[in-house]
Amino acid sequence: MHAHLRAARRLTGVLAITLPALLAACTADQPTPAPLATADPVPAGVDAARDELAALAAAAQDRHLTARYAFGTADAPDRTVVVTSANDGTWRVDVPAWGLGGAVDVSLAATADGLFQCALPSAGRPEPASCVRLGDPDDAVPRRLDPRVQHPFTDWLEVLTDRRAPLAVSPATAPAGATGQCYSVESTSASLNSPLDVGIYCYGADGTPTAVRADFGTLKLAGEPGPAPATVQLAGPVVEGDPVGRGAPSPSDSPSAGTP
Repeated sequence: MHAHLRAARRLTGVLAITLPALLAACTADQPTPAPLATADPVPAGVDAARDELAALAAAAQDRHLTARYAFGTADAPDRTVVVTSANDGTWRVDVPAWGLGGAVDVSLAATADGLFQCALPSAGRPEPASCVRLGDPDDAVPRRLDPRVQHPFTDWLEVLTDRRAPLAVSPATAPAGATGQCYSVESTSASLNSPLDVGIYCYGADGTPTAVRADFGTLKLAGEPGPAPATVQLAGPVVEGDPVGRGAPSPSDSPSAGTP
């Protein structure tokens, strides 16, 4: 009986010594678990810039005015674009030297009656102004008729206020000769149809657009804006006919020599 007890005690002692060593060896053989992956934090400055731009664009939506902008492009001399944002939400943008290869001034306008393009008296068109209806007020301007300079004052403001839009926003330096708080806007979408032109967008503290630099050219506020009218007026009567296109007329569109 005593022999059995002594044997049991010796076995217990051996186990007490060897089990911790075996457990330590097993633990050493196991790989250390990798730390949990965490998403890269968004820089605070970038997120703040997006919020600031959205707030300024929202103020621009409520900013009704008449303003003149110096418009510069790489292929034409600087000219003056006139923007009218009326108190009732209608708008009009006059763009000199855009139609027919730069020979005709045009005006785009959205009123309660629809979306219109007007041909203005200009070097290549001495006739009085007349307008052609392009569609309903909220319709998009057909690409071949779109000078694009109206977008920063109309539908692109909705994109800039939409936090779901695929945009990356960061603070930017104002273009030379421009003022205001400026932001660089890039698209984060691989889609070919970006919701707006990437570029630089600048605003005054009251929401006045002060400058835009995008694919279509550069706009800079020229002087203090004037008061807004109650509603915009078309440049001329609405007529049946074709709107003015961007390209210059081909030789076949002109009477040949000797034709009466």
